[in-house]
Order: sequence, then structure tokens, then C-alpha cells
Amino acid sequence: MATSVQTWNTTAYAANGRFVATMATAIVDLLNPQPGEHILDLGCGDGALTTQLAASGALLTGVDASDTMVAAARARGLTIDHHRAENLPYETQFDAIFSNAALHWINLALQPAALAAIRRALKPTGRFVAEMGGQGNIAAIRTALSAVLAPYNLDSEALAASFFPSPAHYQSLLEAAGFAVQSVTLHPRPTPLPGGPDGMATWLQTFRNGVLDHVPAKHRPKALADTVALLTPILQDPLTHNWTADYVRLRLHATPR
Repeated sequence: MATSVQTWNTTAYAANGRFVATMATAIVDLLNPQPGEHILDLGCGDGALTTQLAASGALLTGVDASDTMVAAARARGLTIDHHRAENLPYETQFDAIFSNAALHWINLALQPAALAAIRRALKPTGRFVAEMGGQGNIAAIRTALSAVLAPYNLDSEALAASFFPSPAHYQSLLEAAGFAVQSVTLHPRPTPLPGGPDGMATWLQTFRNGVLDHVPAKHRPKALADTVALLTPILQDPLTHNWTADYVRLRLHATPR
């Protein structure tokens, strides 16, 4: 089976995915950036959160694998590199590496290489602070997509190629990469979606286009509508018709050992 390639439209992301940055208060607090620190924002996206971190007085470098996101972040005047996580070229360069809502886009097979590259990029006294999708993340959405796409002989989980680990699983990966784990915890975070009644359809087209694009074009509108219909009694408020996605976040703090 072909694997998914999630694509990012920066305009759509800014309109429909800004909650990714605005709901990052807890992980930014855990990072606690200090003036003069050299910090790498791994999976920086369009740079909205990188800009916020730089306001602390820390010296930020962003890095992302998406050429469109890199261009959007550079347009903010930020220092942004274009690399995949498993190919980071840095050596003992950063006081901290920060990542928000990016690591779950790296499939399990590539996680060891990515974590090894992160470990190499940190100074011996550095820290790695990150938040990603964890076990149970968007479980209802994923189940609905699986049910709708099965008749098209599509495995939505395989196509999404996302990785939502348990704390124990990710701790084992971190330790194997040479980290001492200070904390790794799971946090249910029901997330209101923008867009009113269209919020779920818009979310699916923004964050699961790499899956939906495998549905034949003539069937795609029906597949989208069927997925939304399955989710309506679970995730849509019957009075306001607003949507809440069933997010679960994994939050971690690790240091080189």
C-alpha cells in the first residue's frame, strides 16, 4: 500500500489550525525559555509559536520538513532550517530542543533515528521538552475514518502513518536514544474546532488530506460526509453545532545522560 504524504497549505493552516500554537501554554511553561539560550524549535510549522518563544529573549532556530511551512516561517523574519527530524545536522549546539505537535508525524520506524539526532544536537547540559499526540489521540476520528475508508480498500491508519504512543512506550524510546526521562505524561485535551458546523469537515481536510487524497476523487465528497456523519453524535454539540476534537497529548521532559 502507498503511504500518505500529508501536505500543508499555510493559509488553511493559519485559518483552521492556529489552536495548535495557542493551546501550547503548558508545554511552553515546561520549557521555560531563558534570555540568551539557544533553542531549536523542531517542527516549527509557520513559525507562530517560534515567534512567541523568541519574545522570551532566547535565540531561536526553527526547523521543519515542509517547504511551504519553512517559507511561511522565514517570511516572519525567523532563522529557519529545512530538514527532516531524523536528518538534523546539528552537534551539541542547543541548550534546549522544543517540539509542539510535530513528533507524532514521524512514524515508529523513524522515531529512533529522530531521537538520536535530537540527542546529538543538544549540549550535555541541555533539555528536550516536547508535546505530541499520545495514546488515544483523536480516537473517535480515526475510528470513523477507518470505517468509511475500508470499503475503498484503504487502511486509514496505515495511510496516516501517525504515531501516538503511550508514556511507557515513548519513555523506552527516549532511554534507548540516550536520554534520562524527567517526566512523560498523558493529558486528555478536548479541543474546540473553529468553523462552527463545518469545523470537522475543515479539520479533516486540513489534518488528514494525506489520507483522504487516496479516495478516488469522485467518491471523496461522500467519504468526507460519511465520516462527519459518524462523528456528529459523538463530537458535535447538538445545540450550538460546534465541534470538539478528542485530542490526547503526550508531554515530556528529558535530558542527555
